[in-house]
Amino acid sequence: MHLLLSVLELAGTFVFALSGAMAAAQKRLDIFGLAVLAFATGTVGGITRDLLIGATPPLAIADVRYGLMTMLAALVVFFGYRWVDRISRPVAIFDAAGLSLFAVGGSIRALEFGISPVMAAVMGMITGIGGGIMRDVLIDRLPMILAPTELYATAALLGSGVAVTGVTLEWPFVPTVIGAAVLCFFVRYMAMRRGWHLPVPRVPDD
Repeated sequence: MHLLLSVLELAGTFVFALSGAMAAAQKRLDIFGLAVLAFATGTVGGITRDLLIGATPPLAIADVRYGLMTMLAALVVFFGYRWVDRISRPVAIFDAAGLSLFAVGGSIRALEFGISPVMAAVMGMITGIGGGIMRDVLIDRLPMILAPTELYATAALLGSGVAVTGVTLEWPFVPTVIGAAVLCFFVRYMAMRRGWHLPVPRVPDD
């Protein structure tokens, strides 16, 4: 369980950091800017979660592997931007992957610290959305979580909710984790590709 959790968190850190570095490159930032945005995008969600559940120092600070993952992502983008950019909508795809990995891994880590299942699911959501919010704020873009046409936090909450439910009810651990991550990614991806979104109020034009 602990090994899989570490893999989820490190993989989530890397792919989220890739999305941050890609966003920085598209804004024509230098290599330092890429590194800063990669680190912020890859670690802020997990740091926020750890501070809220009392897990100090946060993993992203205490374990050098997390910082190395973000620096590796920045270097991959700096030297291989054209290769990475060949993937369709790279920032969005990496963001969806990071969202699913972090939402599931974050919720399970919260459970390990004795957090109630409901709040553990919320902590998973926070883990998933924190880095993306920080990335968008730093590049002066409306955070995806606030965009009316984006299923972002909802996808994270669905994934973390399934993970928490499965662990609490003692479902087979690995299939539960994989299924929860796939569900989160699928909902987020379909929101991007098919325009899935939550209802919005009908406000008359002035």
